[in-house]
Amino acid sequence: MKYYIIVGEASGDLHGSNLMKSLLKQDPEAQFRFWGGDLMEAVGGEQVMHYKERAIMGFTEVIRKLGAALKNIKYCKEDIARYQPDALIFMDYSGFNLRIAKWAKPKGFNTHYYISPQVWASRESRVKTIKANINHMYVILPFVKDFYEQKHNYPVDFVGHPIIDAINLHQQVNHVEFLNKYQLDERPLIALLPGSRKQEISKMLGVMLQMVDQYPDYQFLIAGSPGQEASFYKPFLKKNVTLVMNRTYDILS
Repeated sequence: MKYYIIVGEASGDLHGSNLMKSLLKQDPEAQFRFWGGDLMEAVGGEQVMHYKERAIMGFTEVIRKLGAALKNIKYCKEDIARYQPDALIFMDYSGFNLRIAKWAKPKGFNTHYYISPQVWASRESRVKTIKANINHMYVILPFVKDFYEQKHNYPVDFVGHPIIDAINLHQQVNHVEFLNKYQLDERPLIALLPGSRKQEISKMLGVMLQMVDQYPDYQFLIAGSPGQEASFYKPFLKKNVTLVMNRTYDILS
């Protein structure tokens, strides 16, 4: 089968790559074309555009990048029409994906949404669009299944949280080697996880780092997102704060 997958950020790239691996176990002849990231690219297939090129957060940034976003939507529709996938799979990135779904479903494409947008928390009106344009919805939290089926009469599949699979696949870090690699001492560690998008990180990390001077007996580790370059974090670094890129699970463990 031919699969077309659209994700919008680093977490989607992780879960998308594991989804692709699982699909390959069931369908060794699977062909993938996707909007994703490095992890999905490592599995195989054709990448249309990296999520780093499309990350948008906040009303101001949406307005500023509106022209590029509209071009991406237009190109995505044209690319799907050329590829003619057997399954069109959306992950996160609801502003973009629901627009594509609204176009794709009437044209006969088999639409799937893996990991529901958080419609129970905000903009519940999107459920109407989802019911009209998504053939199959897969949710990762039990209460979300109840939300859709009991409140909105929309059958969905509960498939469990993919982060459990990601953690199970993760190789346990050697604590001593980790401390030595990043020149850390034996003081307790405090992990700072400010998000994955530039605007989000800038807002969150500035607040988090205000606490550093109040805890001199601890070491602070910033979990650098795979969606950003290390240079982006440099202005935030200060005494007793260490940047560790792309090793969030190692930091937590």
